[in-house]
Amino acid sequence: MARKFRRVVTGHDDNGVAIVESDQIATHLLQRPSRPGVTLTNFWLTHETPAEYDGAVETCEGDFILHPPKNGSVFRVVEFMPEDPEVMATLDGKAAFAEMGAGANIVEGARHPFMHRTDSVDYAVIMSGEIYMLMDEDEVLLKAGDVVVQRGTNHAWSNRGAEPCSIAFVLIDGVTKADAAPEHQKGIPQR
Repeated sequence: MARKFRRVVTGHDDNGVAIVESDQIATHLLQRPSRPGVTLTNFWLTHETPAEYDGAVETCEGDFILHPPKNGSVFRVVEFMPEDPEVMATLDGKAAFAEMGAGANIVEGARHPFMHRTDSVDYAVIMSGEIYMLMDEDEVLLKAGDVVVQRGTNHAWSNRGAEPCSIAFVLIDGVTKADAAPEHQKGIPQR
């Protein structure tokens, strides 16, 4: 069973006094049979930069997508249960990511069925457990308290341990280089 997260959202009353506008269990979750053992919980989405902090209290309604909105961000936790290699060998990563609007983000023929990349800068904090971050050739064992800055690279997450792993993510829409020609601002950088 997936962990439930209490989400507290602050704001201001009509007199400009700081208040708690919402205090409840986060309900924007994604679980699916095409990616067993993984639960995504969204807490907040922004649709512009700079982000508006005096707007709507609920920003996560609608379809659950992998990547952040254009010029925006997403704050979420992903819980990874231990993987079963036999089950993993039967899964279709492209179909699973398509359910999140990201079928084109999967890396075909990669060493893990969920190897993918997004045009974003992702800040990750390993909250509990441990997990392998797989890259094209490298892999790194990450443990609770470790942090990652994922910069638009191919990657997959593989929990080879015996305990669940929870990772907090902030994904920010990104480009390869801000001064690149528009046709070269997304995708893998050309050097």
